[in-house]
Amino acid sequence: MEGQLHRIDVTVLPTGFFRPAGLASEIAGNWSPALSPDGRHAAYVSDRSGTPAVWVQPVGSELTFQIAFPEPVTEVAWSSGGGWLACQIAPGGAPRHEVWLVRPDGSDPHQVAGFGEDTAENMRWLPGRPVLALTENLTSTVLVDVVAGTRDVIAKGDLVSLCDVDPAGRFALLRYGPRGSRRIVLRDLATTFDEVITPGEVAVFSPGGGCVYARSEDGEFPALVRIAGGTTEVLASGPAEVESFAVTADGRTAALLWNVRGGESLLELLDLDHDGHGQKQSVPLPGAVVTGLCWSFDGSTLAFTAEGPGQPHGVWACDRDGANLRAISAEPAAVDAVHPTLATFPAHDGRTLTGWLFTPAGTGPHPTVIWLHGGPEAQERPGHGPLFQSLVRRGIAVLAPNVRGSSGFGRDFVNADNIGLRYGAIEDVRSCVTYLREAGIANRVGVMGRSYGGYLTLAALCAYPELFDVGIDVCGMSNFATFYEHTEPWIASAAISKYGDPGADADLLRDLSPIHRIDRLRAPLMVVHGENDSNVPVIEAEQVVAALAARGMPHRYLLFPGEGHELLHRSSRAAYLRETIDWLTTHLQP
Repeated sequence: MEGQLHRIDVTVLPTGFFRPAGLASEIAGNWSPALSPDGRHAAYVSDRSGTPAVWVQPVGSELTFQIAFPEPVTEVAWSSGGGWLACQIAPGGAPRHEVWLVRPDGSDPHQVAGFGEDTAENMRWLPGRPVLALTENLTSTVLVDVVAGTRDVIAKGDLVSLCDVDPAGRFALLRYGPRGSRRIVLRDLATTFDEVITPGEVAVFSPGGGCVYARSEDGEFPALVRIAGGTTEVLASGPAEVESFAVTADGRTAALLWNVRGGESLLELLDLDHDGHGQKQSVPLPGAVVTGLCWSFDGSTLAFTAEGPGQPHGVWACDRDGANLRAISAEPAAVDAVHPTLATFPAHDGRTLTGWLFTPAGTGPHPTVIWLHGGPEAQERPGHGPLFQSLVRRGIAVLAPNVRGSSGFGRDFVNADNIGLRYGAIEDVRSCVTYLREAGIANRVGVMGRSYGGYLTLAALCAYPELFDVGIDVCGMSNFATFYEHTEPWIASAAISKYGDPGADADLLRDLSPIHRIDRLRAPLMVVHGENDSNVPVIEAEQVVAALAARGMPHRYLLFPGEGHELLHRSSRAAYLRETIDWLTTHLQP
């Protein structure tokens, strides 16, 4: 049914179904762990019921309790006093978020942020206080006191986000700036005087407020630093990125998450009692990729999310010393999962590119799909990928590269595609095809990606039409002019440093927009989009589909009602998986 619009109906599955019929390849995931103050209970987000929701359970028990919301939940945080859960909600599946408070038993739900057309993000309970810090629209930083019932705006500005407030309430840590050029500012709340303390995005006060811990981006690779009295001390750095960190409420231990070897995780516990130069303890990981570090308020338990090839997101915990690793809620990895190898190959200009390569059994060449991640500052990592596993089982290889602009490889690499340098990222896709063919891996080649990866898919298909046999654009930008016109204002403002100014760089952005070269496209193209997407609005898909229809080009259009920039319902993802496999096998294995 090429050329026809498919509206994919979303069916919410009943509570308690872990492996619903027809969804065998879309196993439930669990993420965003939050621990009770004593570490004995956990809240987390799971889509085991078909839609992401909050679940609460005792650590070490399989008894679970669902807190129902009418809309998908994307994140949860447990107050240090234990009386409240803060839940980030995505109405209609869209990127706009609301923040609701609810008791751990599911009672007294009420909204505190993200009203009307506003969006709220970056939730953080202030340690030892019944106060929730958050940011709205990247223009207002807000403190919600759940006891007093007050809501105070403590700072306003363009592209501002609230990181933390000191225990005395005198100073705030704010993040300012667009993507790729953000800085941490110490603000005196009485005088509104600002002092830039480091380039970066994440910072917290020590428990006493006497110093600041930050993920500093002052060097080539982000490092953990401690800032006090105008002096910056590097606590952890190396030829790899400090991806994130979490400090216990007593200030004695930091959990330190490294991004190593092209996207694998390394978790260490750093003793902060000895001026930050104490012993480091490595934590054995249950999956290749870890995110979402979270300490209980008493510091007894560390929780995190882990995943790997064929292993969905699961929530895990360990003791303060890294021992007693146990699953809170996690599915085992598939026994027949294909594990990728890390491929290394040159770009057109001599830069080194890497990618995770999944190959079927038997000798090549194979029909192959190049998968391009979003961002562009995101990174392809060896995590859970049901699409990759399904394709490999059908004899189709997958290369998931990290082209220039990806994170995880240092500051120079992540900035190597900014504005006019974007042509180099498009050429990186051609370098992927060159590698696959010269290495004898690929014969027929397809390309696909989502968000920025969808844009890059369209750009490569139009720049090098002779290289590809099929393509899939998932919520990608096709026209920078209409993207800037219709996306959320705060998204547009933050994107200028990466893509260019829609006024000053209009000619460049027009030349980089695939819609103006769509007549060069030759490969059959499937276009996928969420109807409620306000990050990359659906007009980006509609332009492409209309242009292909006018030219009589083979295409298929999948539109998901009730979904936004991400497909949050498992039934949507299962339908997407089914249609994607069908499209690729049809055109790569004719």
